[in-house]
Amino acid sequence: MRKCFSYILFTLLLAAIACACNDDIDIRQDYGYSVETLPLPKSLEPGETVDLEFSILREGYYSETQFRFRYFVSEGEGALTCKGQPISVNRFQEIDADDFVLTWQCLTDEAQRLDFVFEDSFGKRIEYTIEFASEQTEEKPEPESGESVIN
Repeated sequence: MRKCFSYILFTLLLAAIACACNDDIDIRQDYGYSVETLPLPKSLEPGETVDLEFSILREGYYSETQFRFRYFVSEGEGALTCKGQPISVNRFQEIDADDFVLTWQCLTDEAQRLDFVFEDSFGKRIEYTIEFASEQTEEKPEPESGESVIN
C-alpha cells in the first residue's frame, strides 16, 4: 500500500509540474519611458545659471535598465555641468537616478537651444529640447501713434 501511495503521489507531482510549465510566459524588460523637467525660465541673461531638474518617468520598472544622455547646443552658447563637473557636447553620460539635476550657464545674449537625446539600455531613444529666449528676441511693445519714446 505504501508503495502504491508513493507512485500516486509521484504521478500527481509530475502532473502538477507539467501543468505549471507554460511557454506563453512573457517576461518584459524593455518598458517605455518619457522625460520631463520642472518649469524653466523663458529667458536667460549672459552669466545667469539655471538648474535643469530632469525626471525619467518609466511605464514599468525593470531594475537592470540603465539610462544615459547626450546633448547638443543648436543655438547660443553656454556650459552644462553636473555636480560641478563639465559635460562634453555629444558624448553619452550615464544617469545614476531617475531624478537628476544639470546646471546650464548662459554665456551669450542670444537665444539658447539645447537638444538632448536620452537612451535606455535597450536602445529606445527620446529627444528632448529646451529653449531660452534672449532679452533681445523678446517683443517690446511699440508706442502708439502720437507717443514718443525716450531712451
